[in-house]
Amino acid sequence: MILLLRAFALLALLCVPLAPAAAQQRGPLLLAAASMQEAMTAAADAWAARGHPRPVLSFAGSSALARQIRAGAPADLFVSADEDWMDDVEKTGLVMRGTRANLAGNRLVLVRPANARLSLRIGRNMPIARALGDGRLAMANPDSVPAGKYGKAALTALGVWPSVAPKVARADNVRAALALVERGATPLGIVYATDARAGNGVAIVGAFPESSHAPIRYPLARLTASRHRDAEGFRRFLLSSTGRSILKRYGFSAP
Repeated sequence: MILLLRAFALLALLCVPLAPAAAQQRGPLLLAAASMQEAMTAAADAWAARGHPRPVLSFAGSSALARQIRAGAPADLFVSADEDWMDDVEKTGLVMRGTRANLAGNRLVLVRPANARLSLRIGRNMPIARALGDGRLAMANPDSVPAGKYGKAALTALGVWPSVAPKVARADNVRAALALVERGATPLGIVYATDARAGNGVAIVGAFPESSHAPIRYPLARLTASRHRDAEGFRRFLLSSTGRSILKRYGFSAP
């Protein structure tokens, strides 16, 4: 019995150092805009295939991610869907100097359920309120979430925001807005072209003129809270020709 207890004690002592080592096996934590789910998952898989610990990915609206970072989230990297929220984080001193770079671009589109019979030509004074009827327009929150801000700017530039504003179904992020259209809960929605491509059961009605809103750019940066040894390597991988080719495969454009 004594020998058995000693054996258990020795085993316990040997196991103690393994816990921190196991914790080191996870990859860097990347907070990314919701619209980048498929592309970033593929990029993380490609990085892991090179023998690195697979990055841990967390997706949400850029505004929510920025708030998490300001609240002290122990993240290594941040990809925002617009420059405003990256500016917000950078102004608080939470972006590592010299690591910010524009990663990708996108387009803004109007979508409908694939089985719906609805056509609308996107342009000045388009009858979008009439097309909605008693339905609502799904958008990410136009007050804070990049996709919603771009959408509001586009509708304002086209002269139809006042007629549409009361009909907006505000979502926490662009993927939540896409889901409303996918389920047929709304007859129309504004999302990125990459979301429409990734969605199930939606069709693109048309693309908004790029001149109707600010350029859609996704800045990437390493955060000052970053401590992971692979964080800088993964950042550079995303910005490399290989990383950008993965993003292109999922419909993102050059920034």
